[in-house]
Amino acid sequence: MATLVFDVSSFRTQFPAFANVTDFPDATLQQYWDWATCYIDDNGSYGWLQGACRQLALNLMTAHLTASSVIIAGGDTPGFATSATVDKVSVSVEPPPNPNQWQWWLATTPYGAQLLALLSARAVGGFYTGGLPERDPFRKVAGIN
Repeated sequence: MATLVFDVSSFRTQFPAFANVTDFPDATLQQYWDWATCYIDDNGSYGWLQGACRQLALNLMTAHLTASSVIIAGGDTPGFATSATVDKVSVSVEPPPNPNQWQWWLATTPYGAQLLALLSARAVGGFYTGGLPERDPFRKVAGIN
């Protein structure tokens, strides 16, 4: 099994918004990569997302987490502004019309939107996560009907 590793120089080339070493130290980007592996497994040799595509997905998740932290550190909330008031400063934020919180969260940054597009394209027809083998509609446990 080939475990993917974080290549900070390649990441900075791929995502120039994070090229500034002072604003985004290597250790900070490594931390976000480590967090990204909680969402996307860093084993690049199995599943429907393999090799370079899985590396891209991990890099996009790292960029999404980094961009989200920048938004939050700036005092903003990730989301979409629907209205604003100048006097007494009022802003209304509403989530986009996404079917679930995962898709909404990914849609809060351009990197998350790209990741969602990649995951959607690679999982055409859907994919199965979790569940007990007893609930499989074709076979019982150990293949016995």
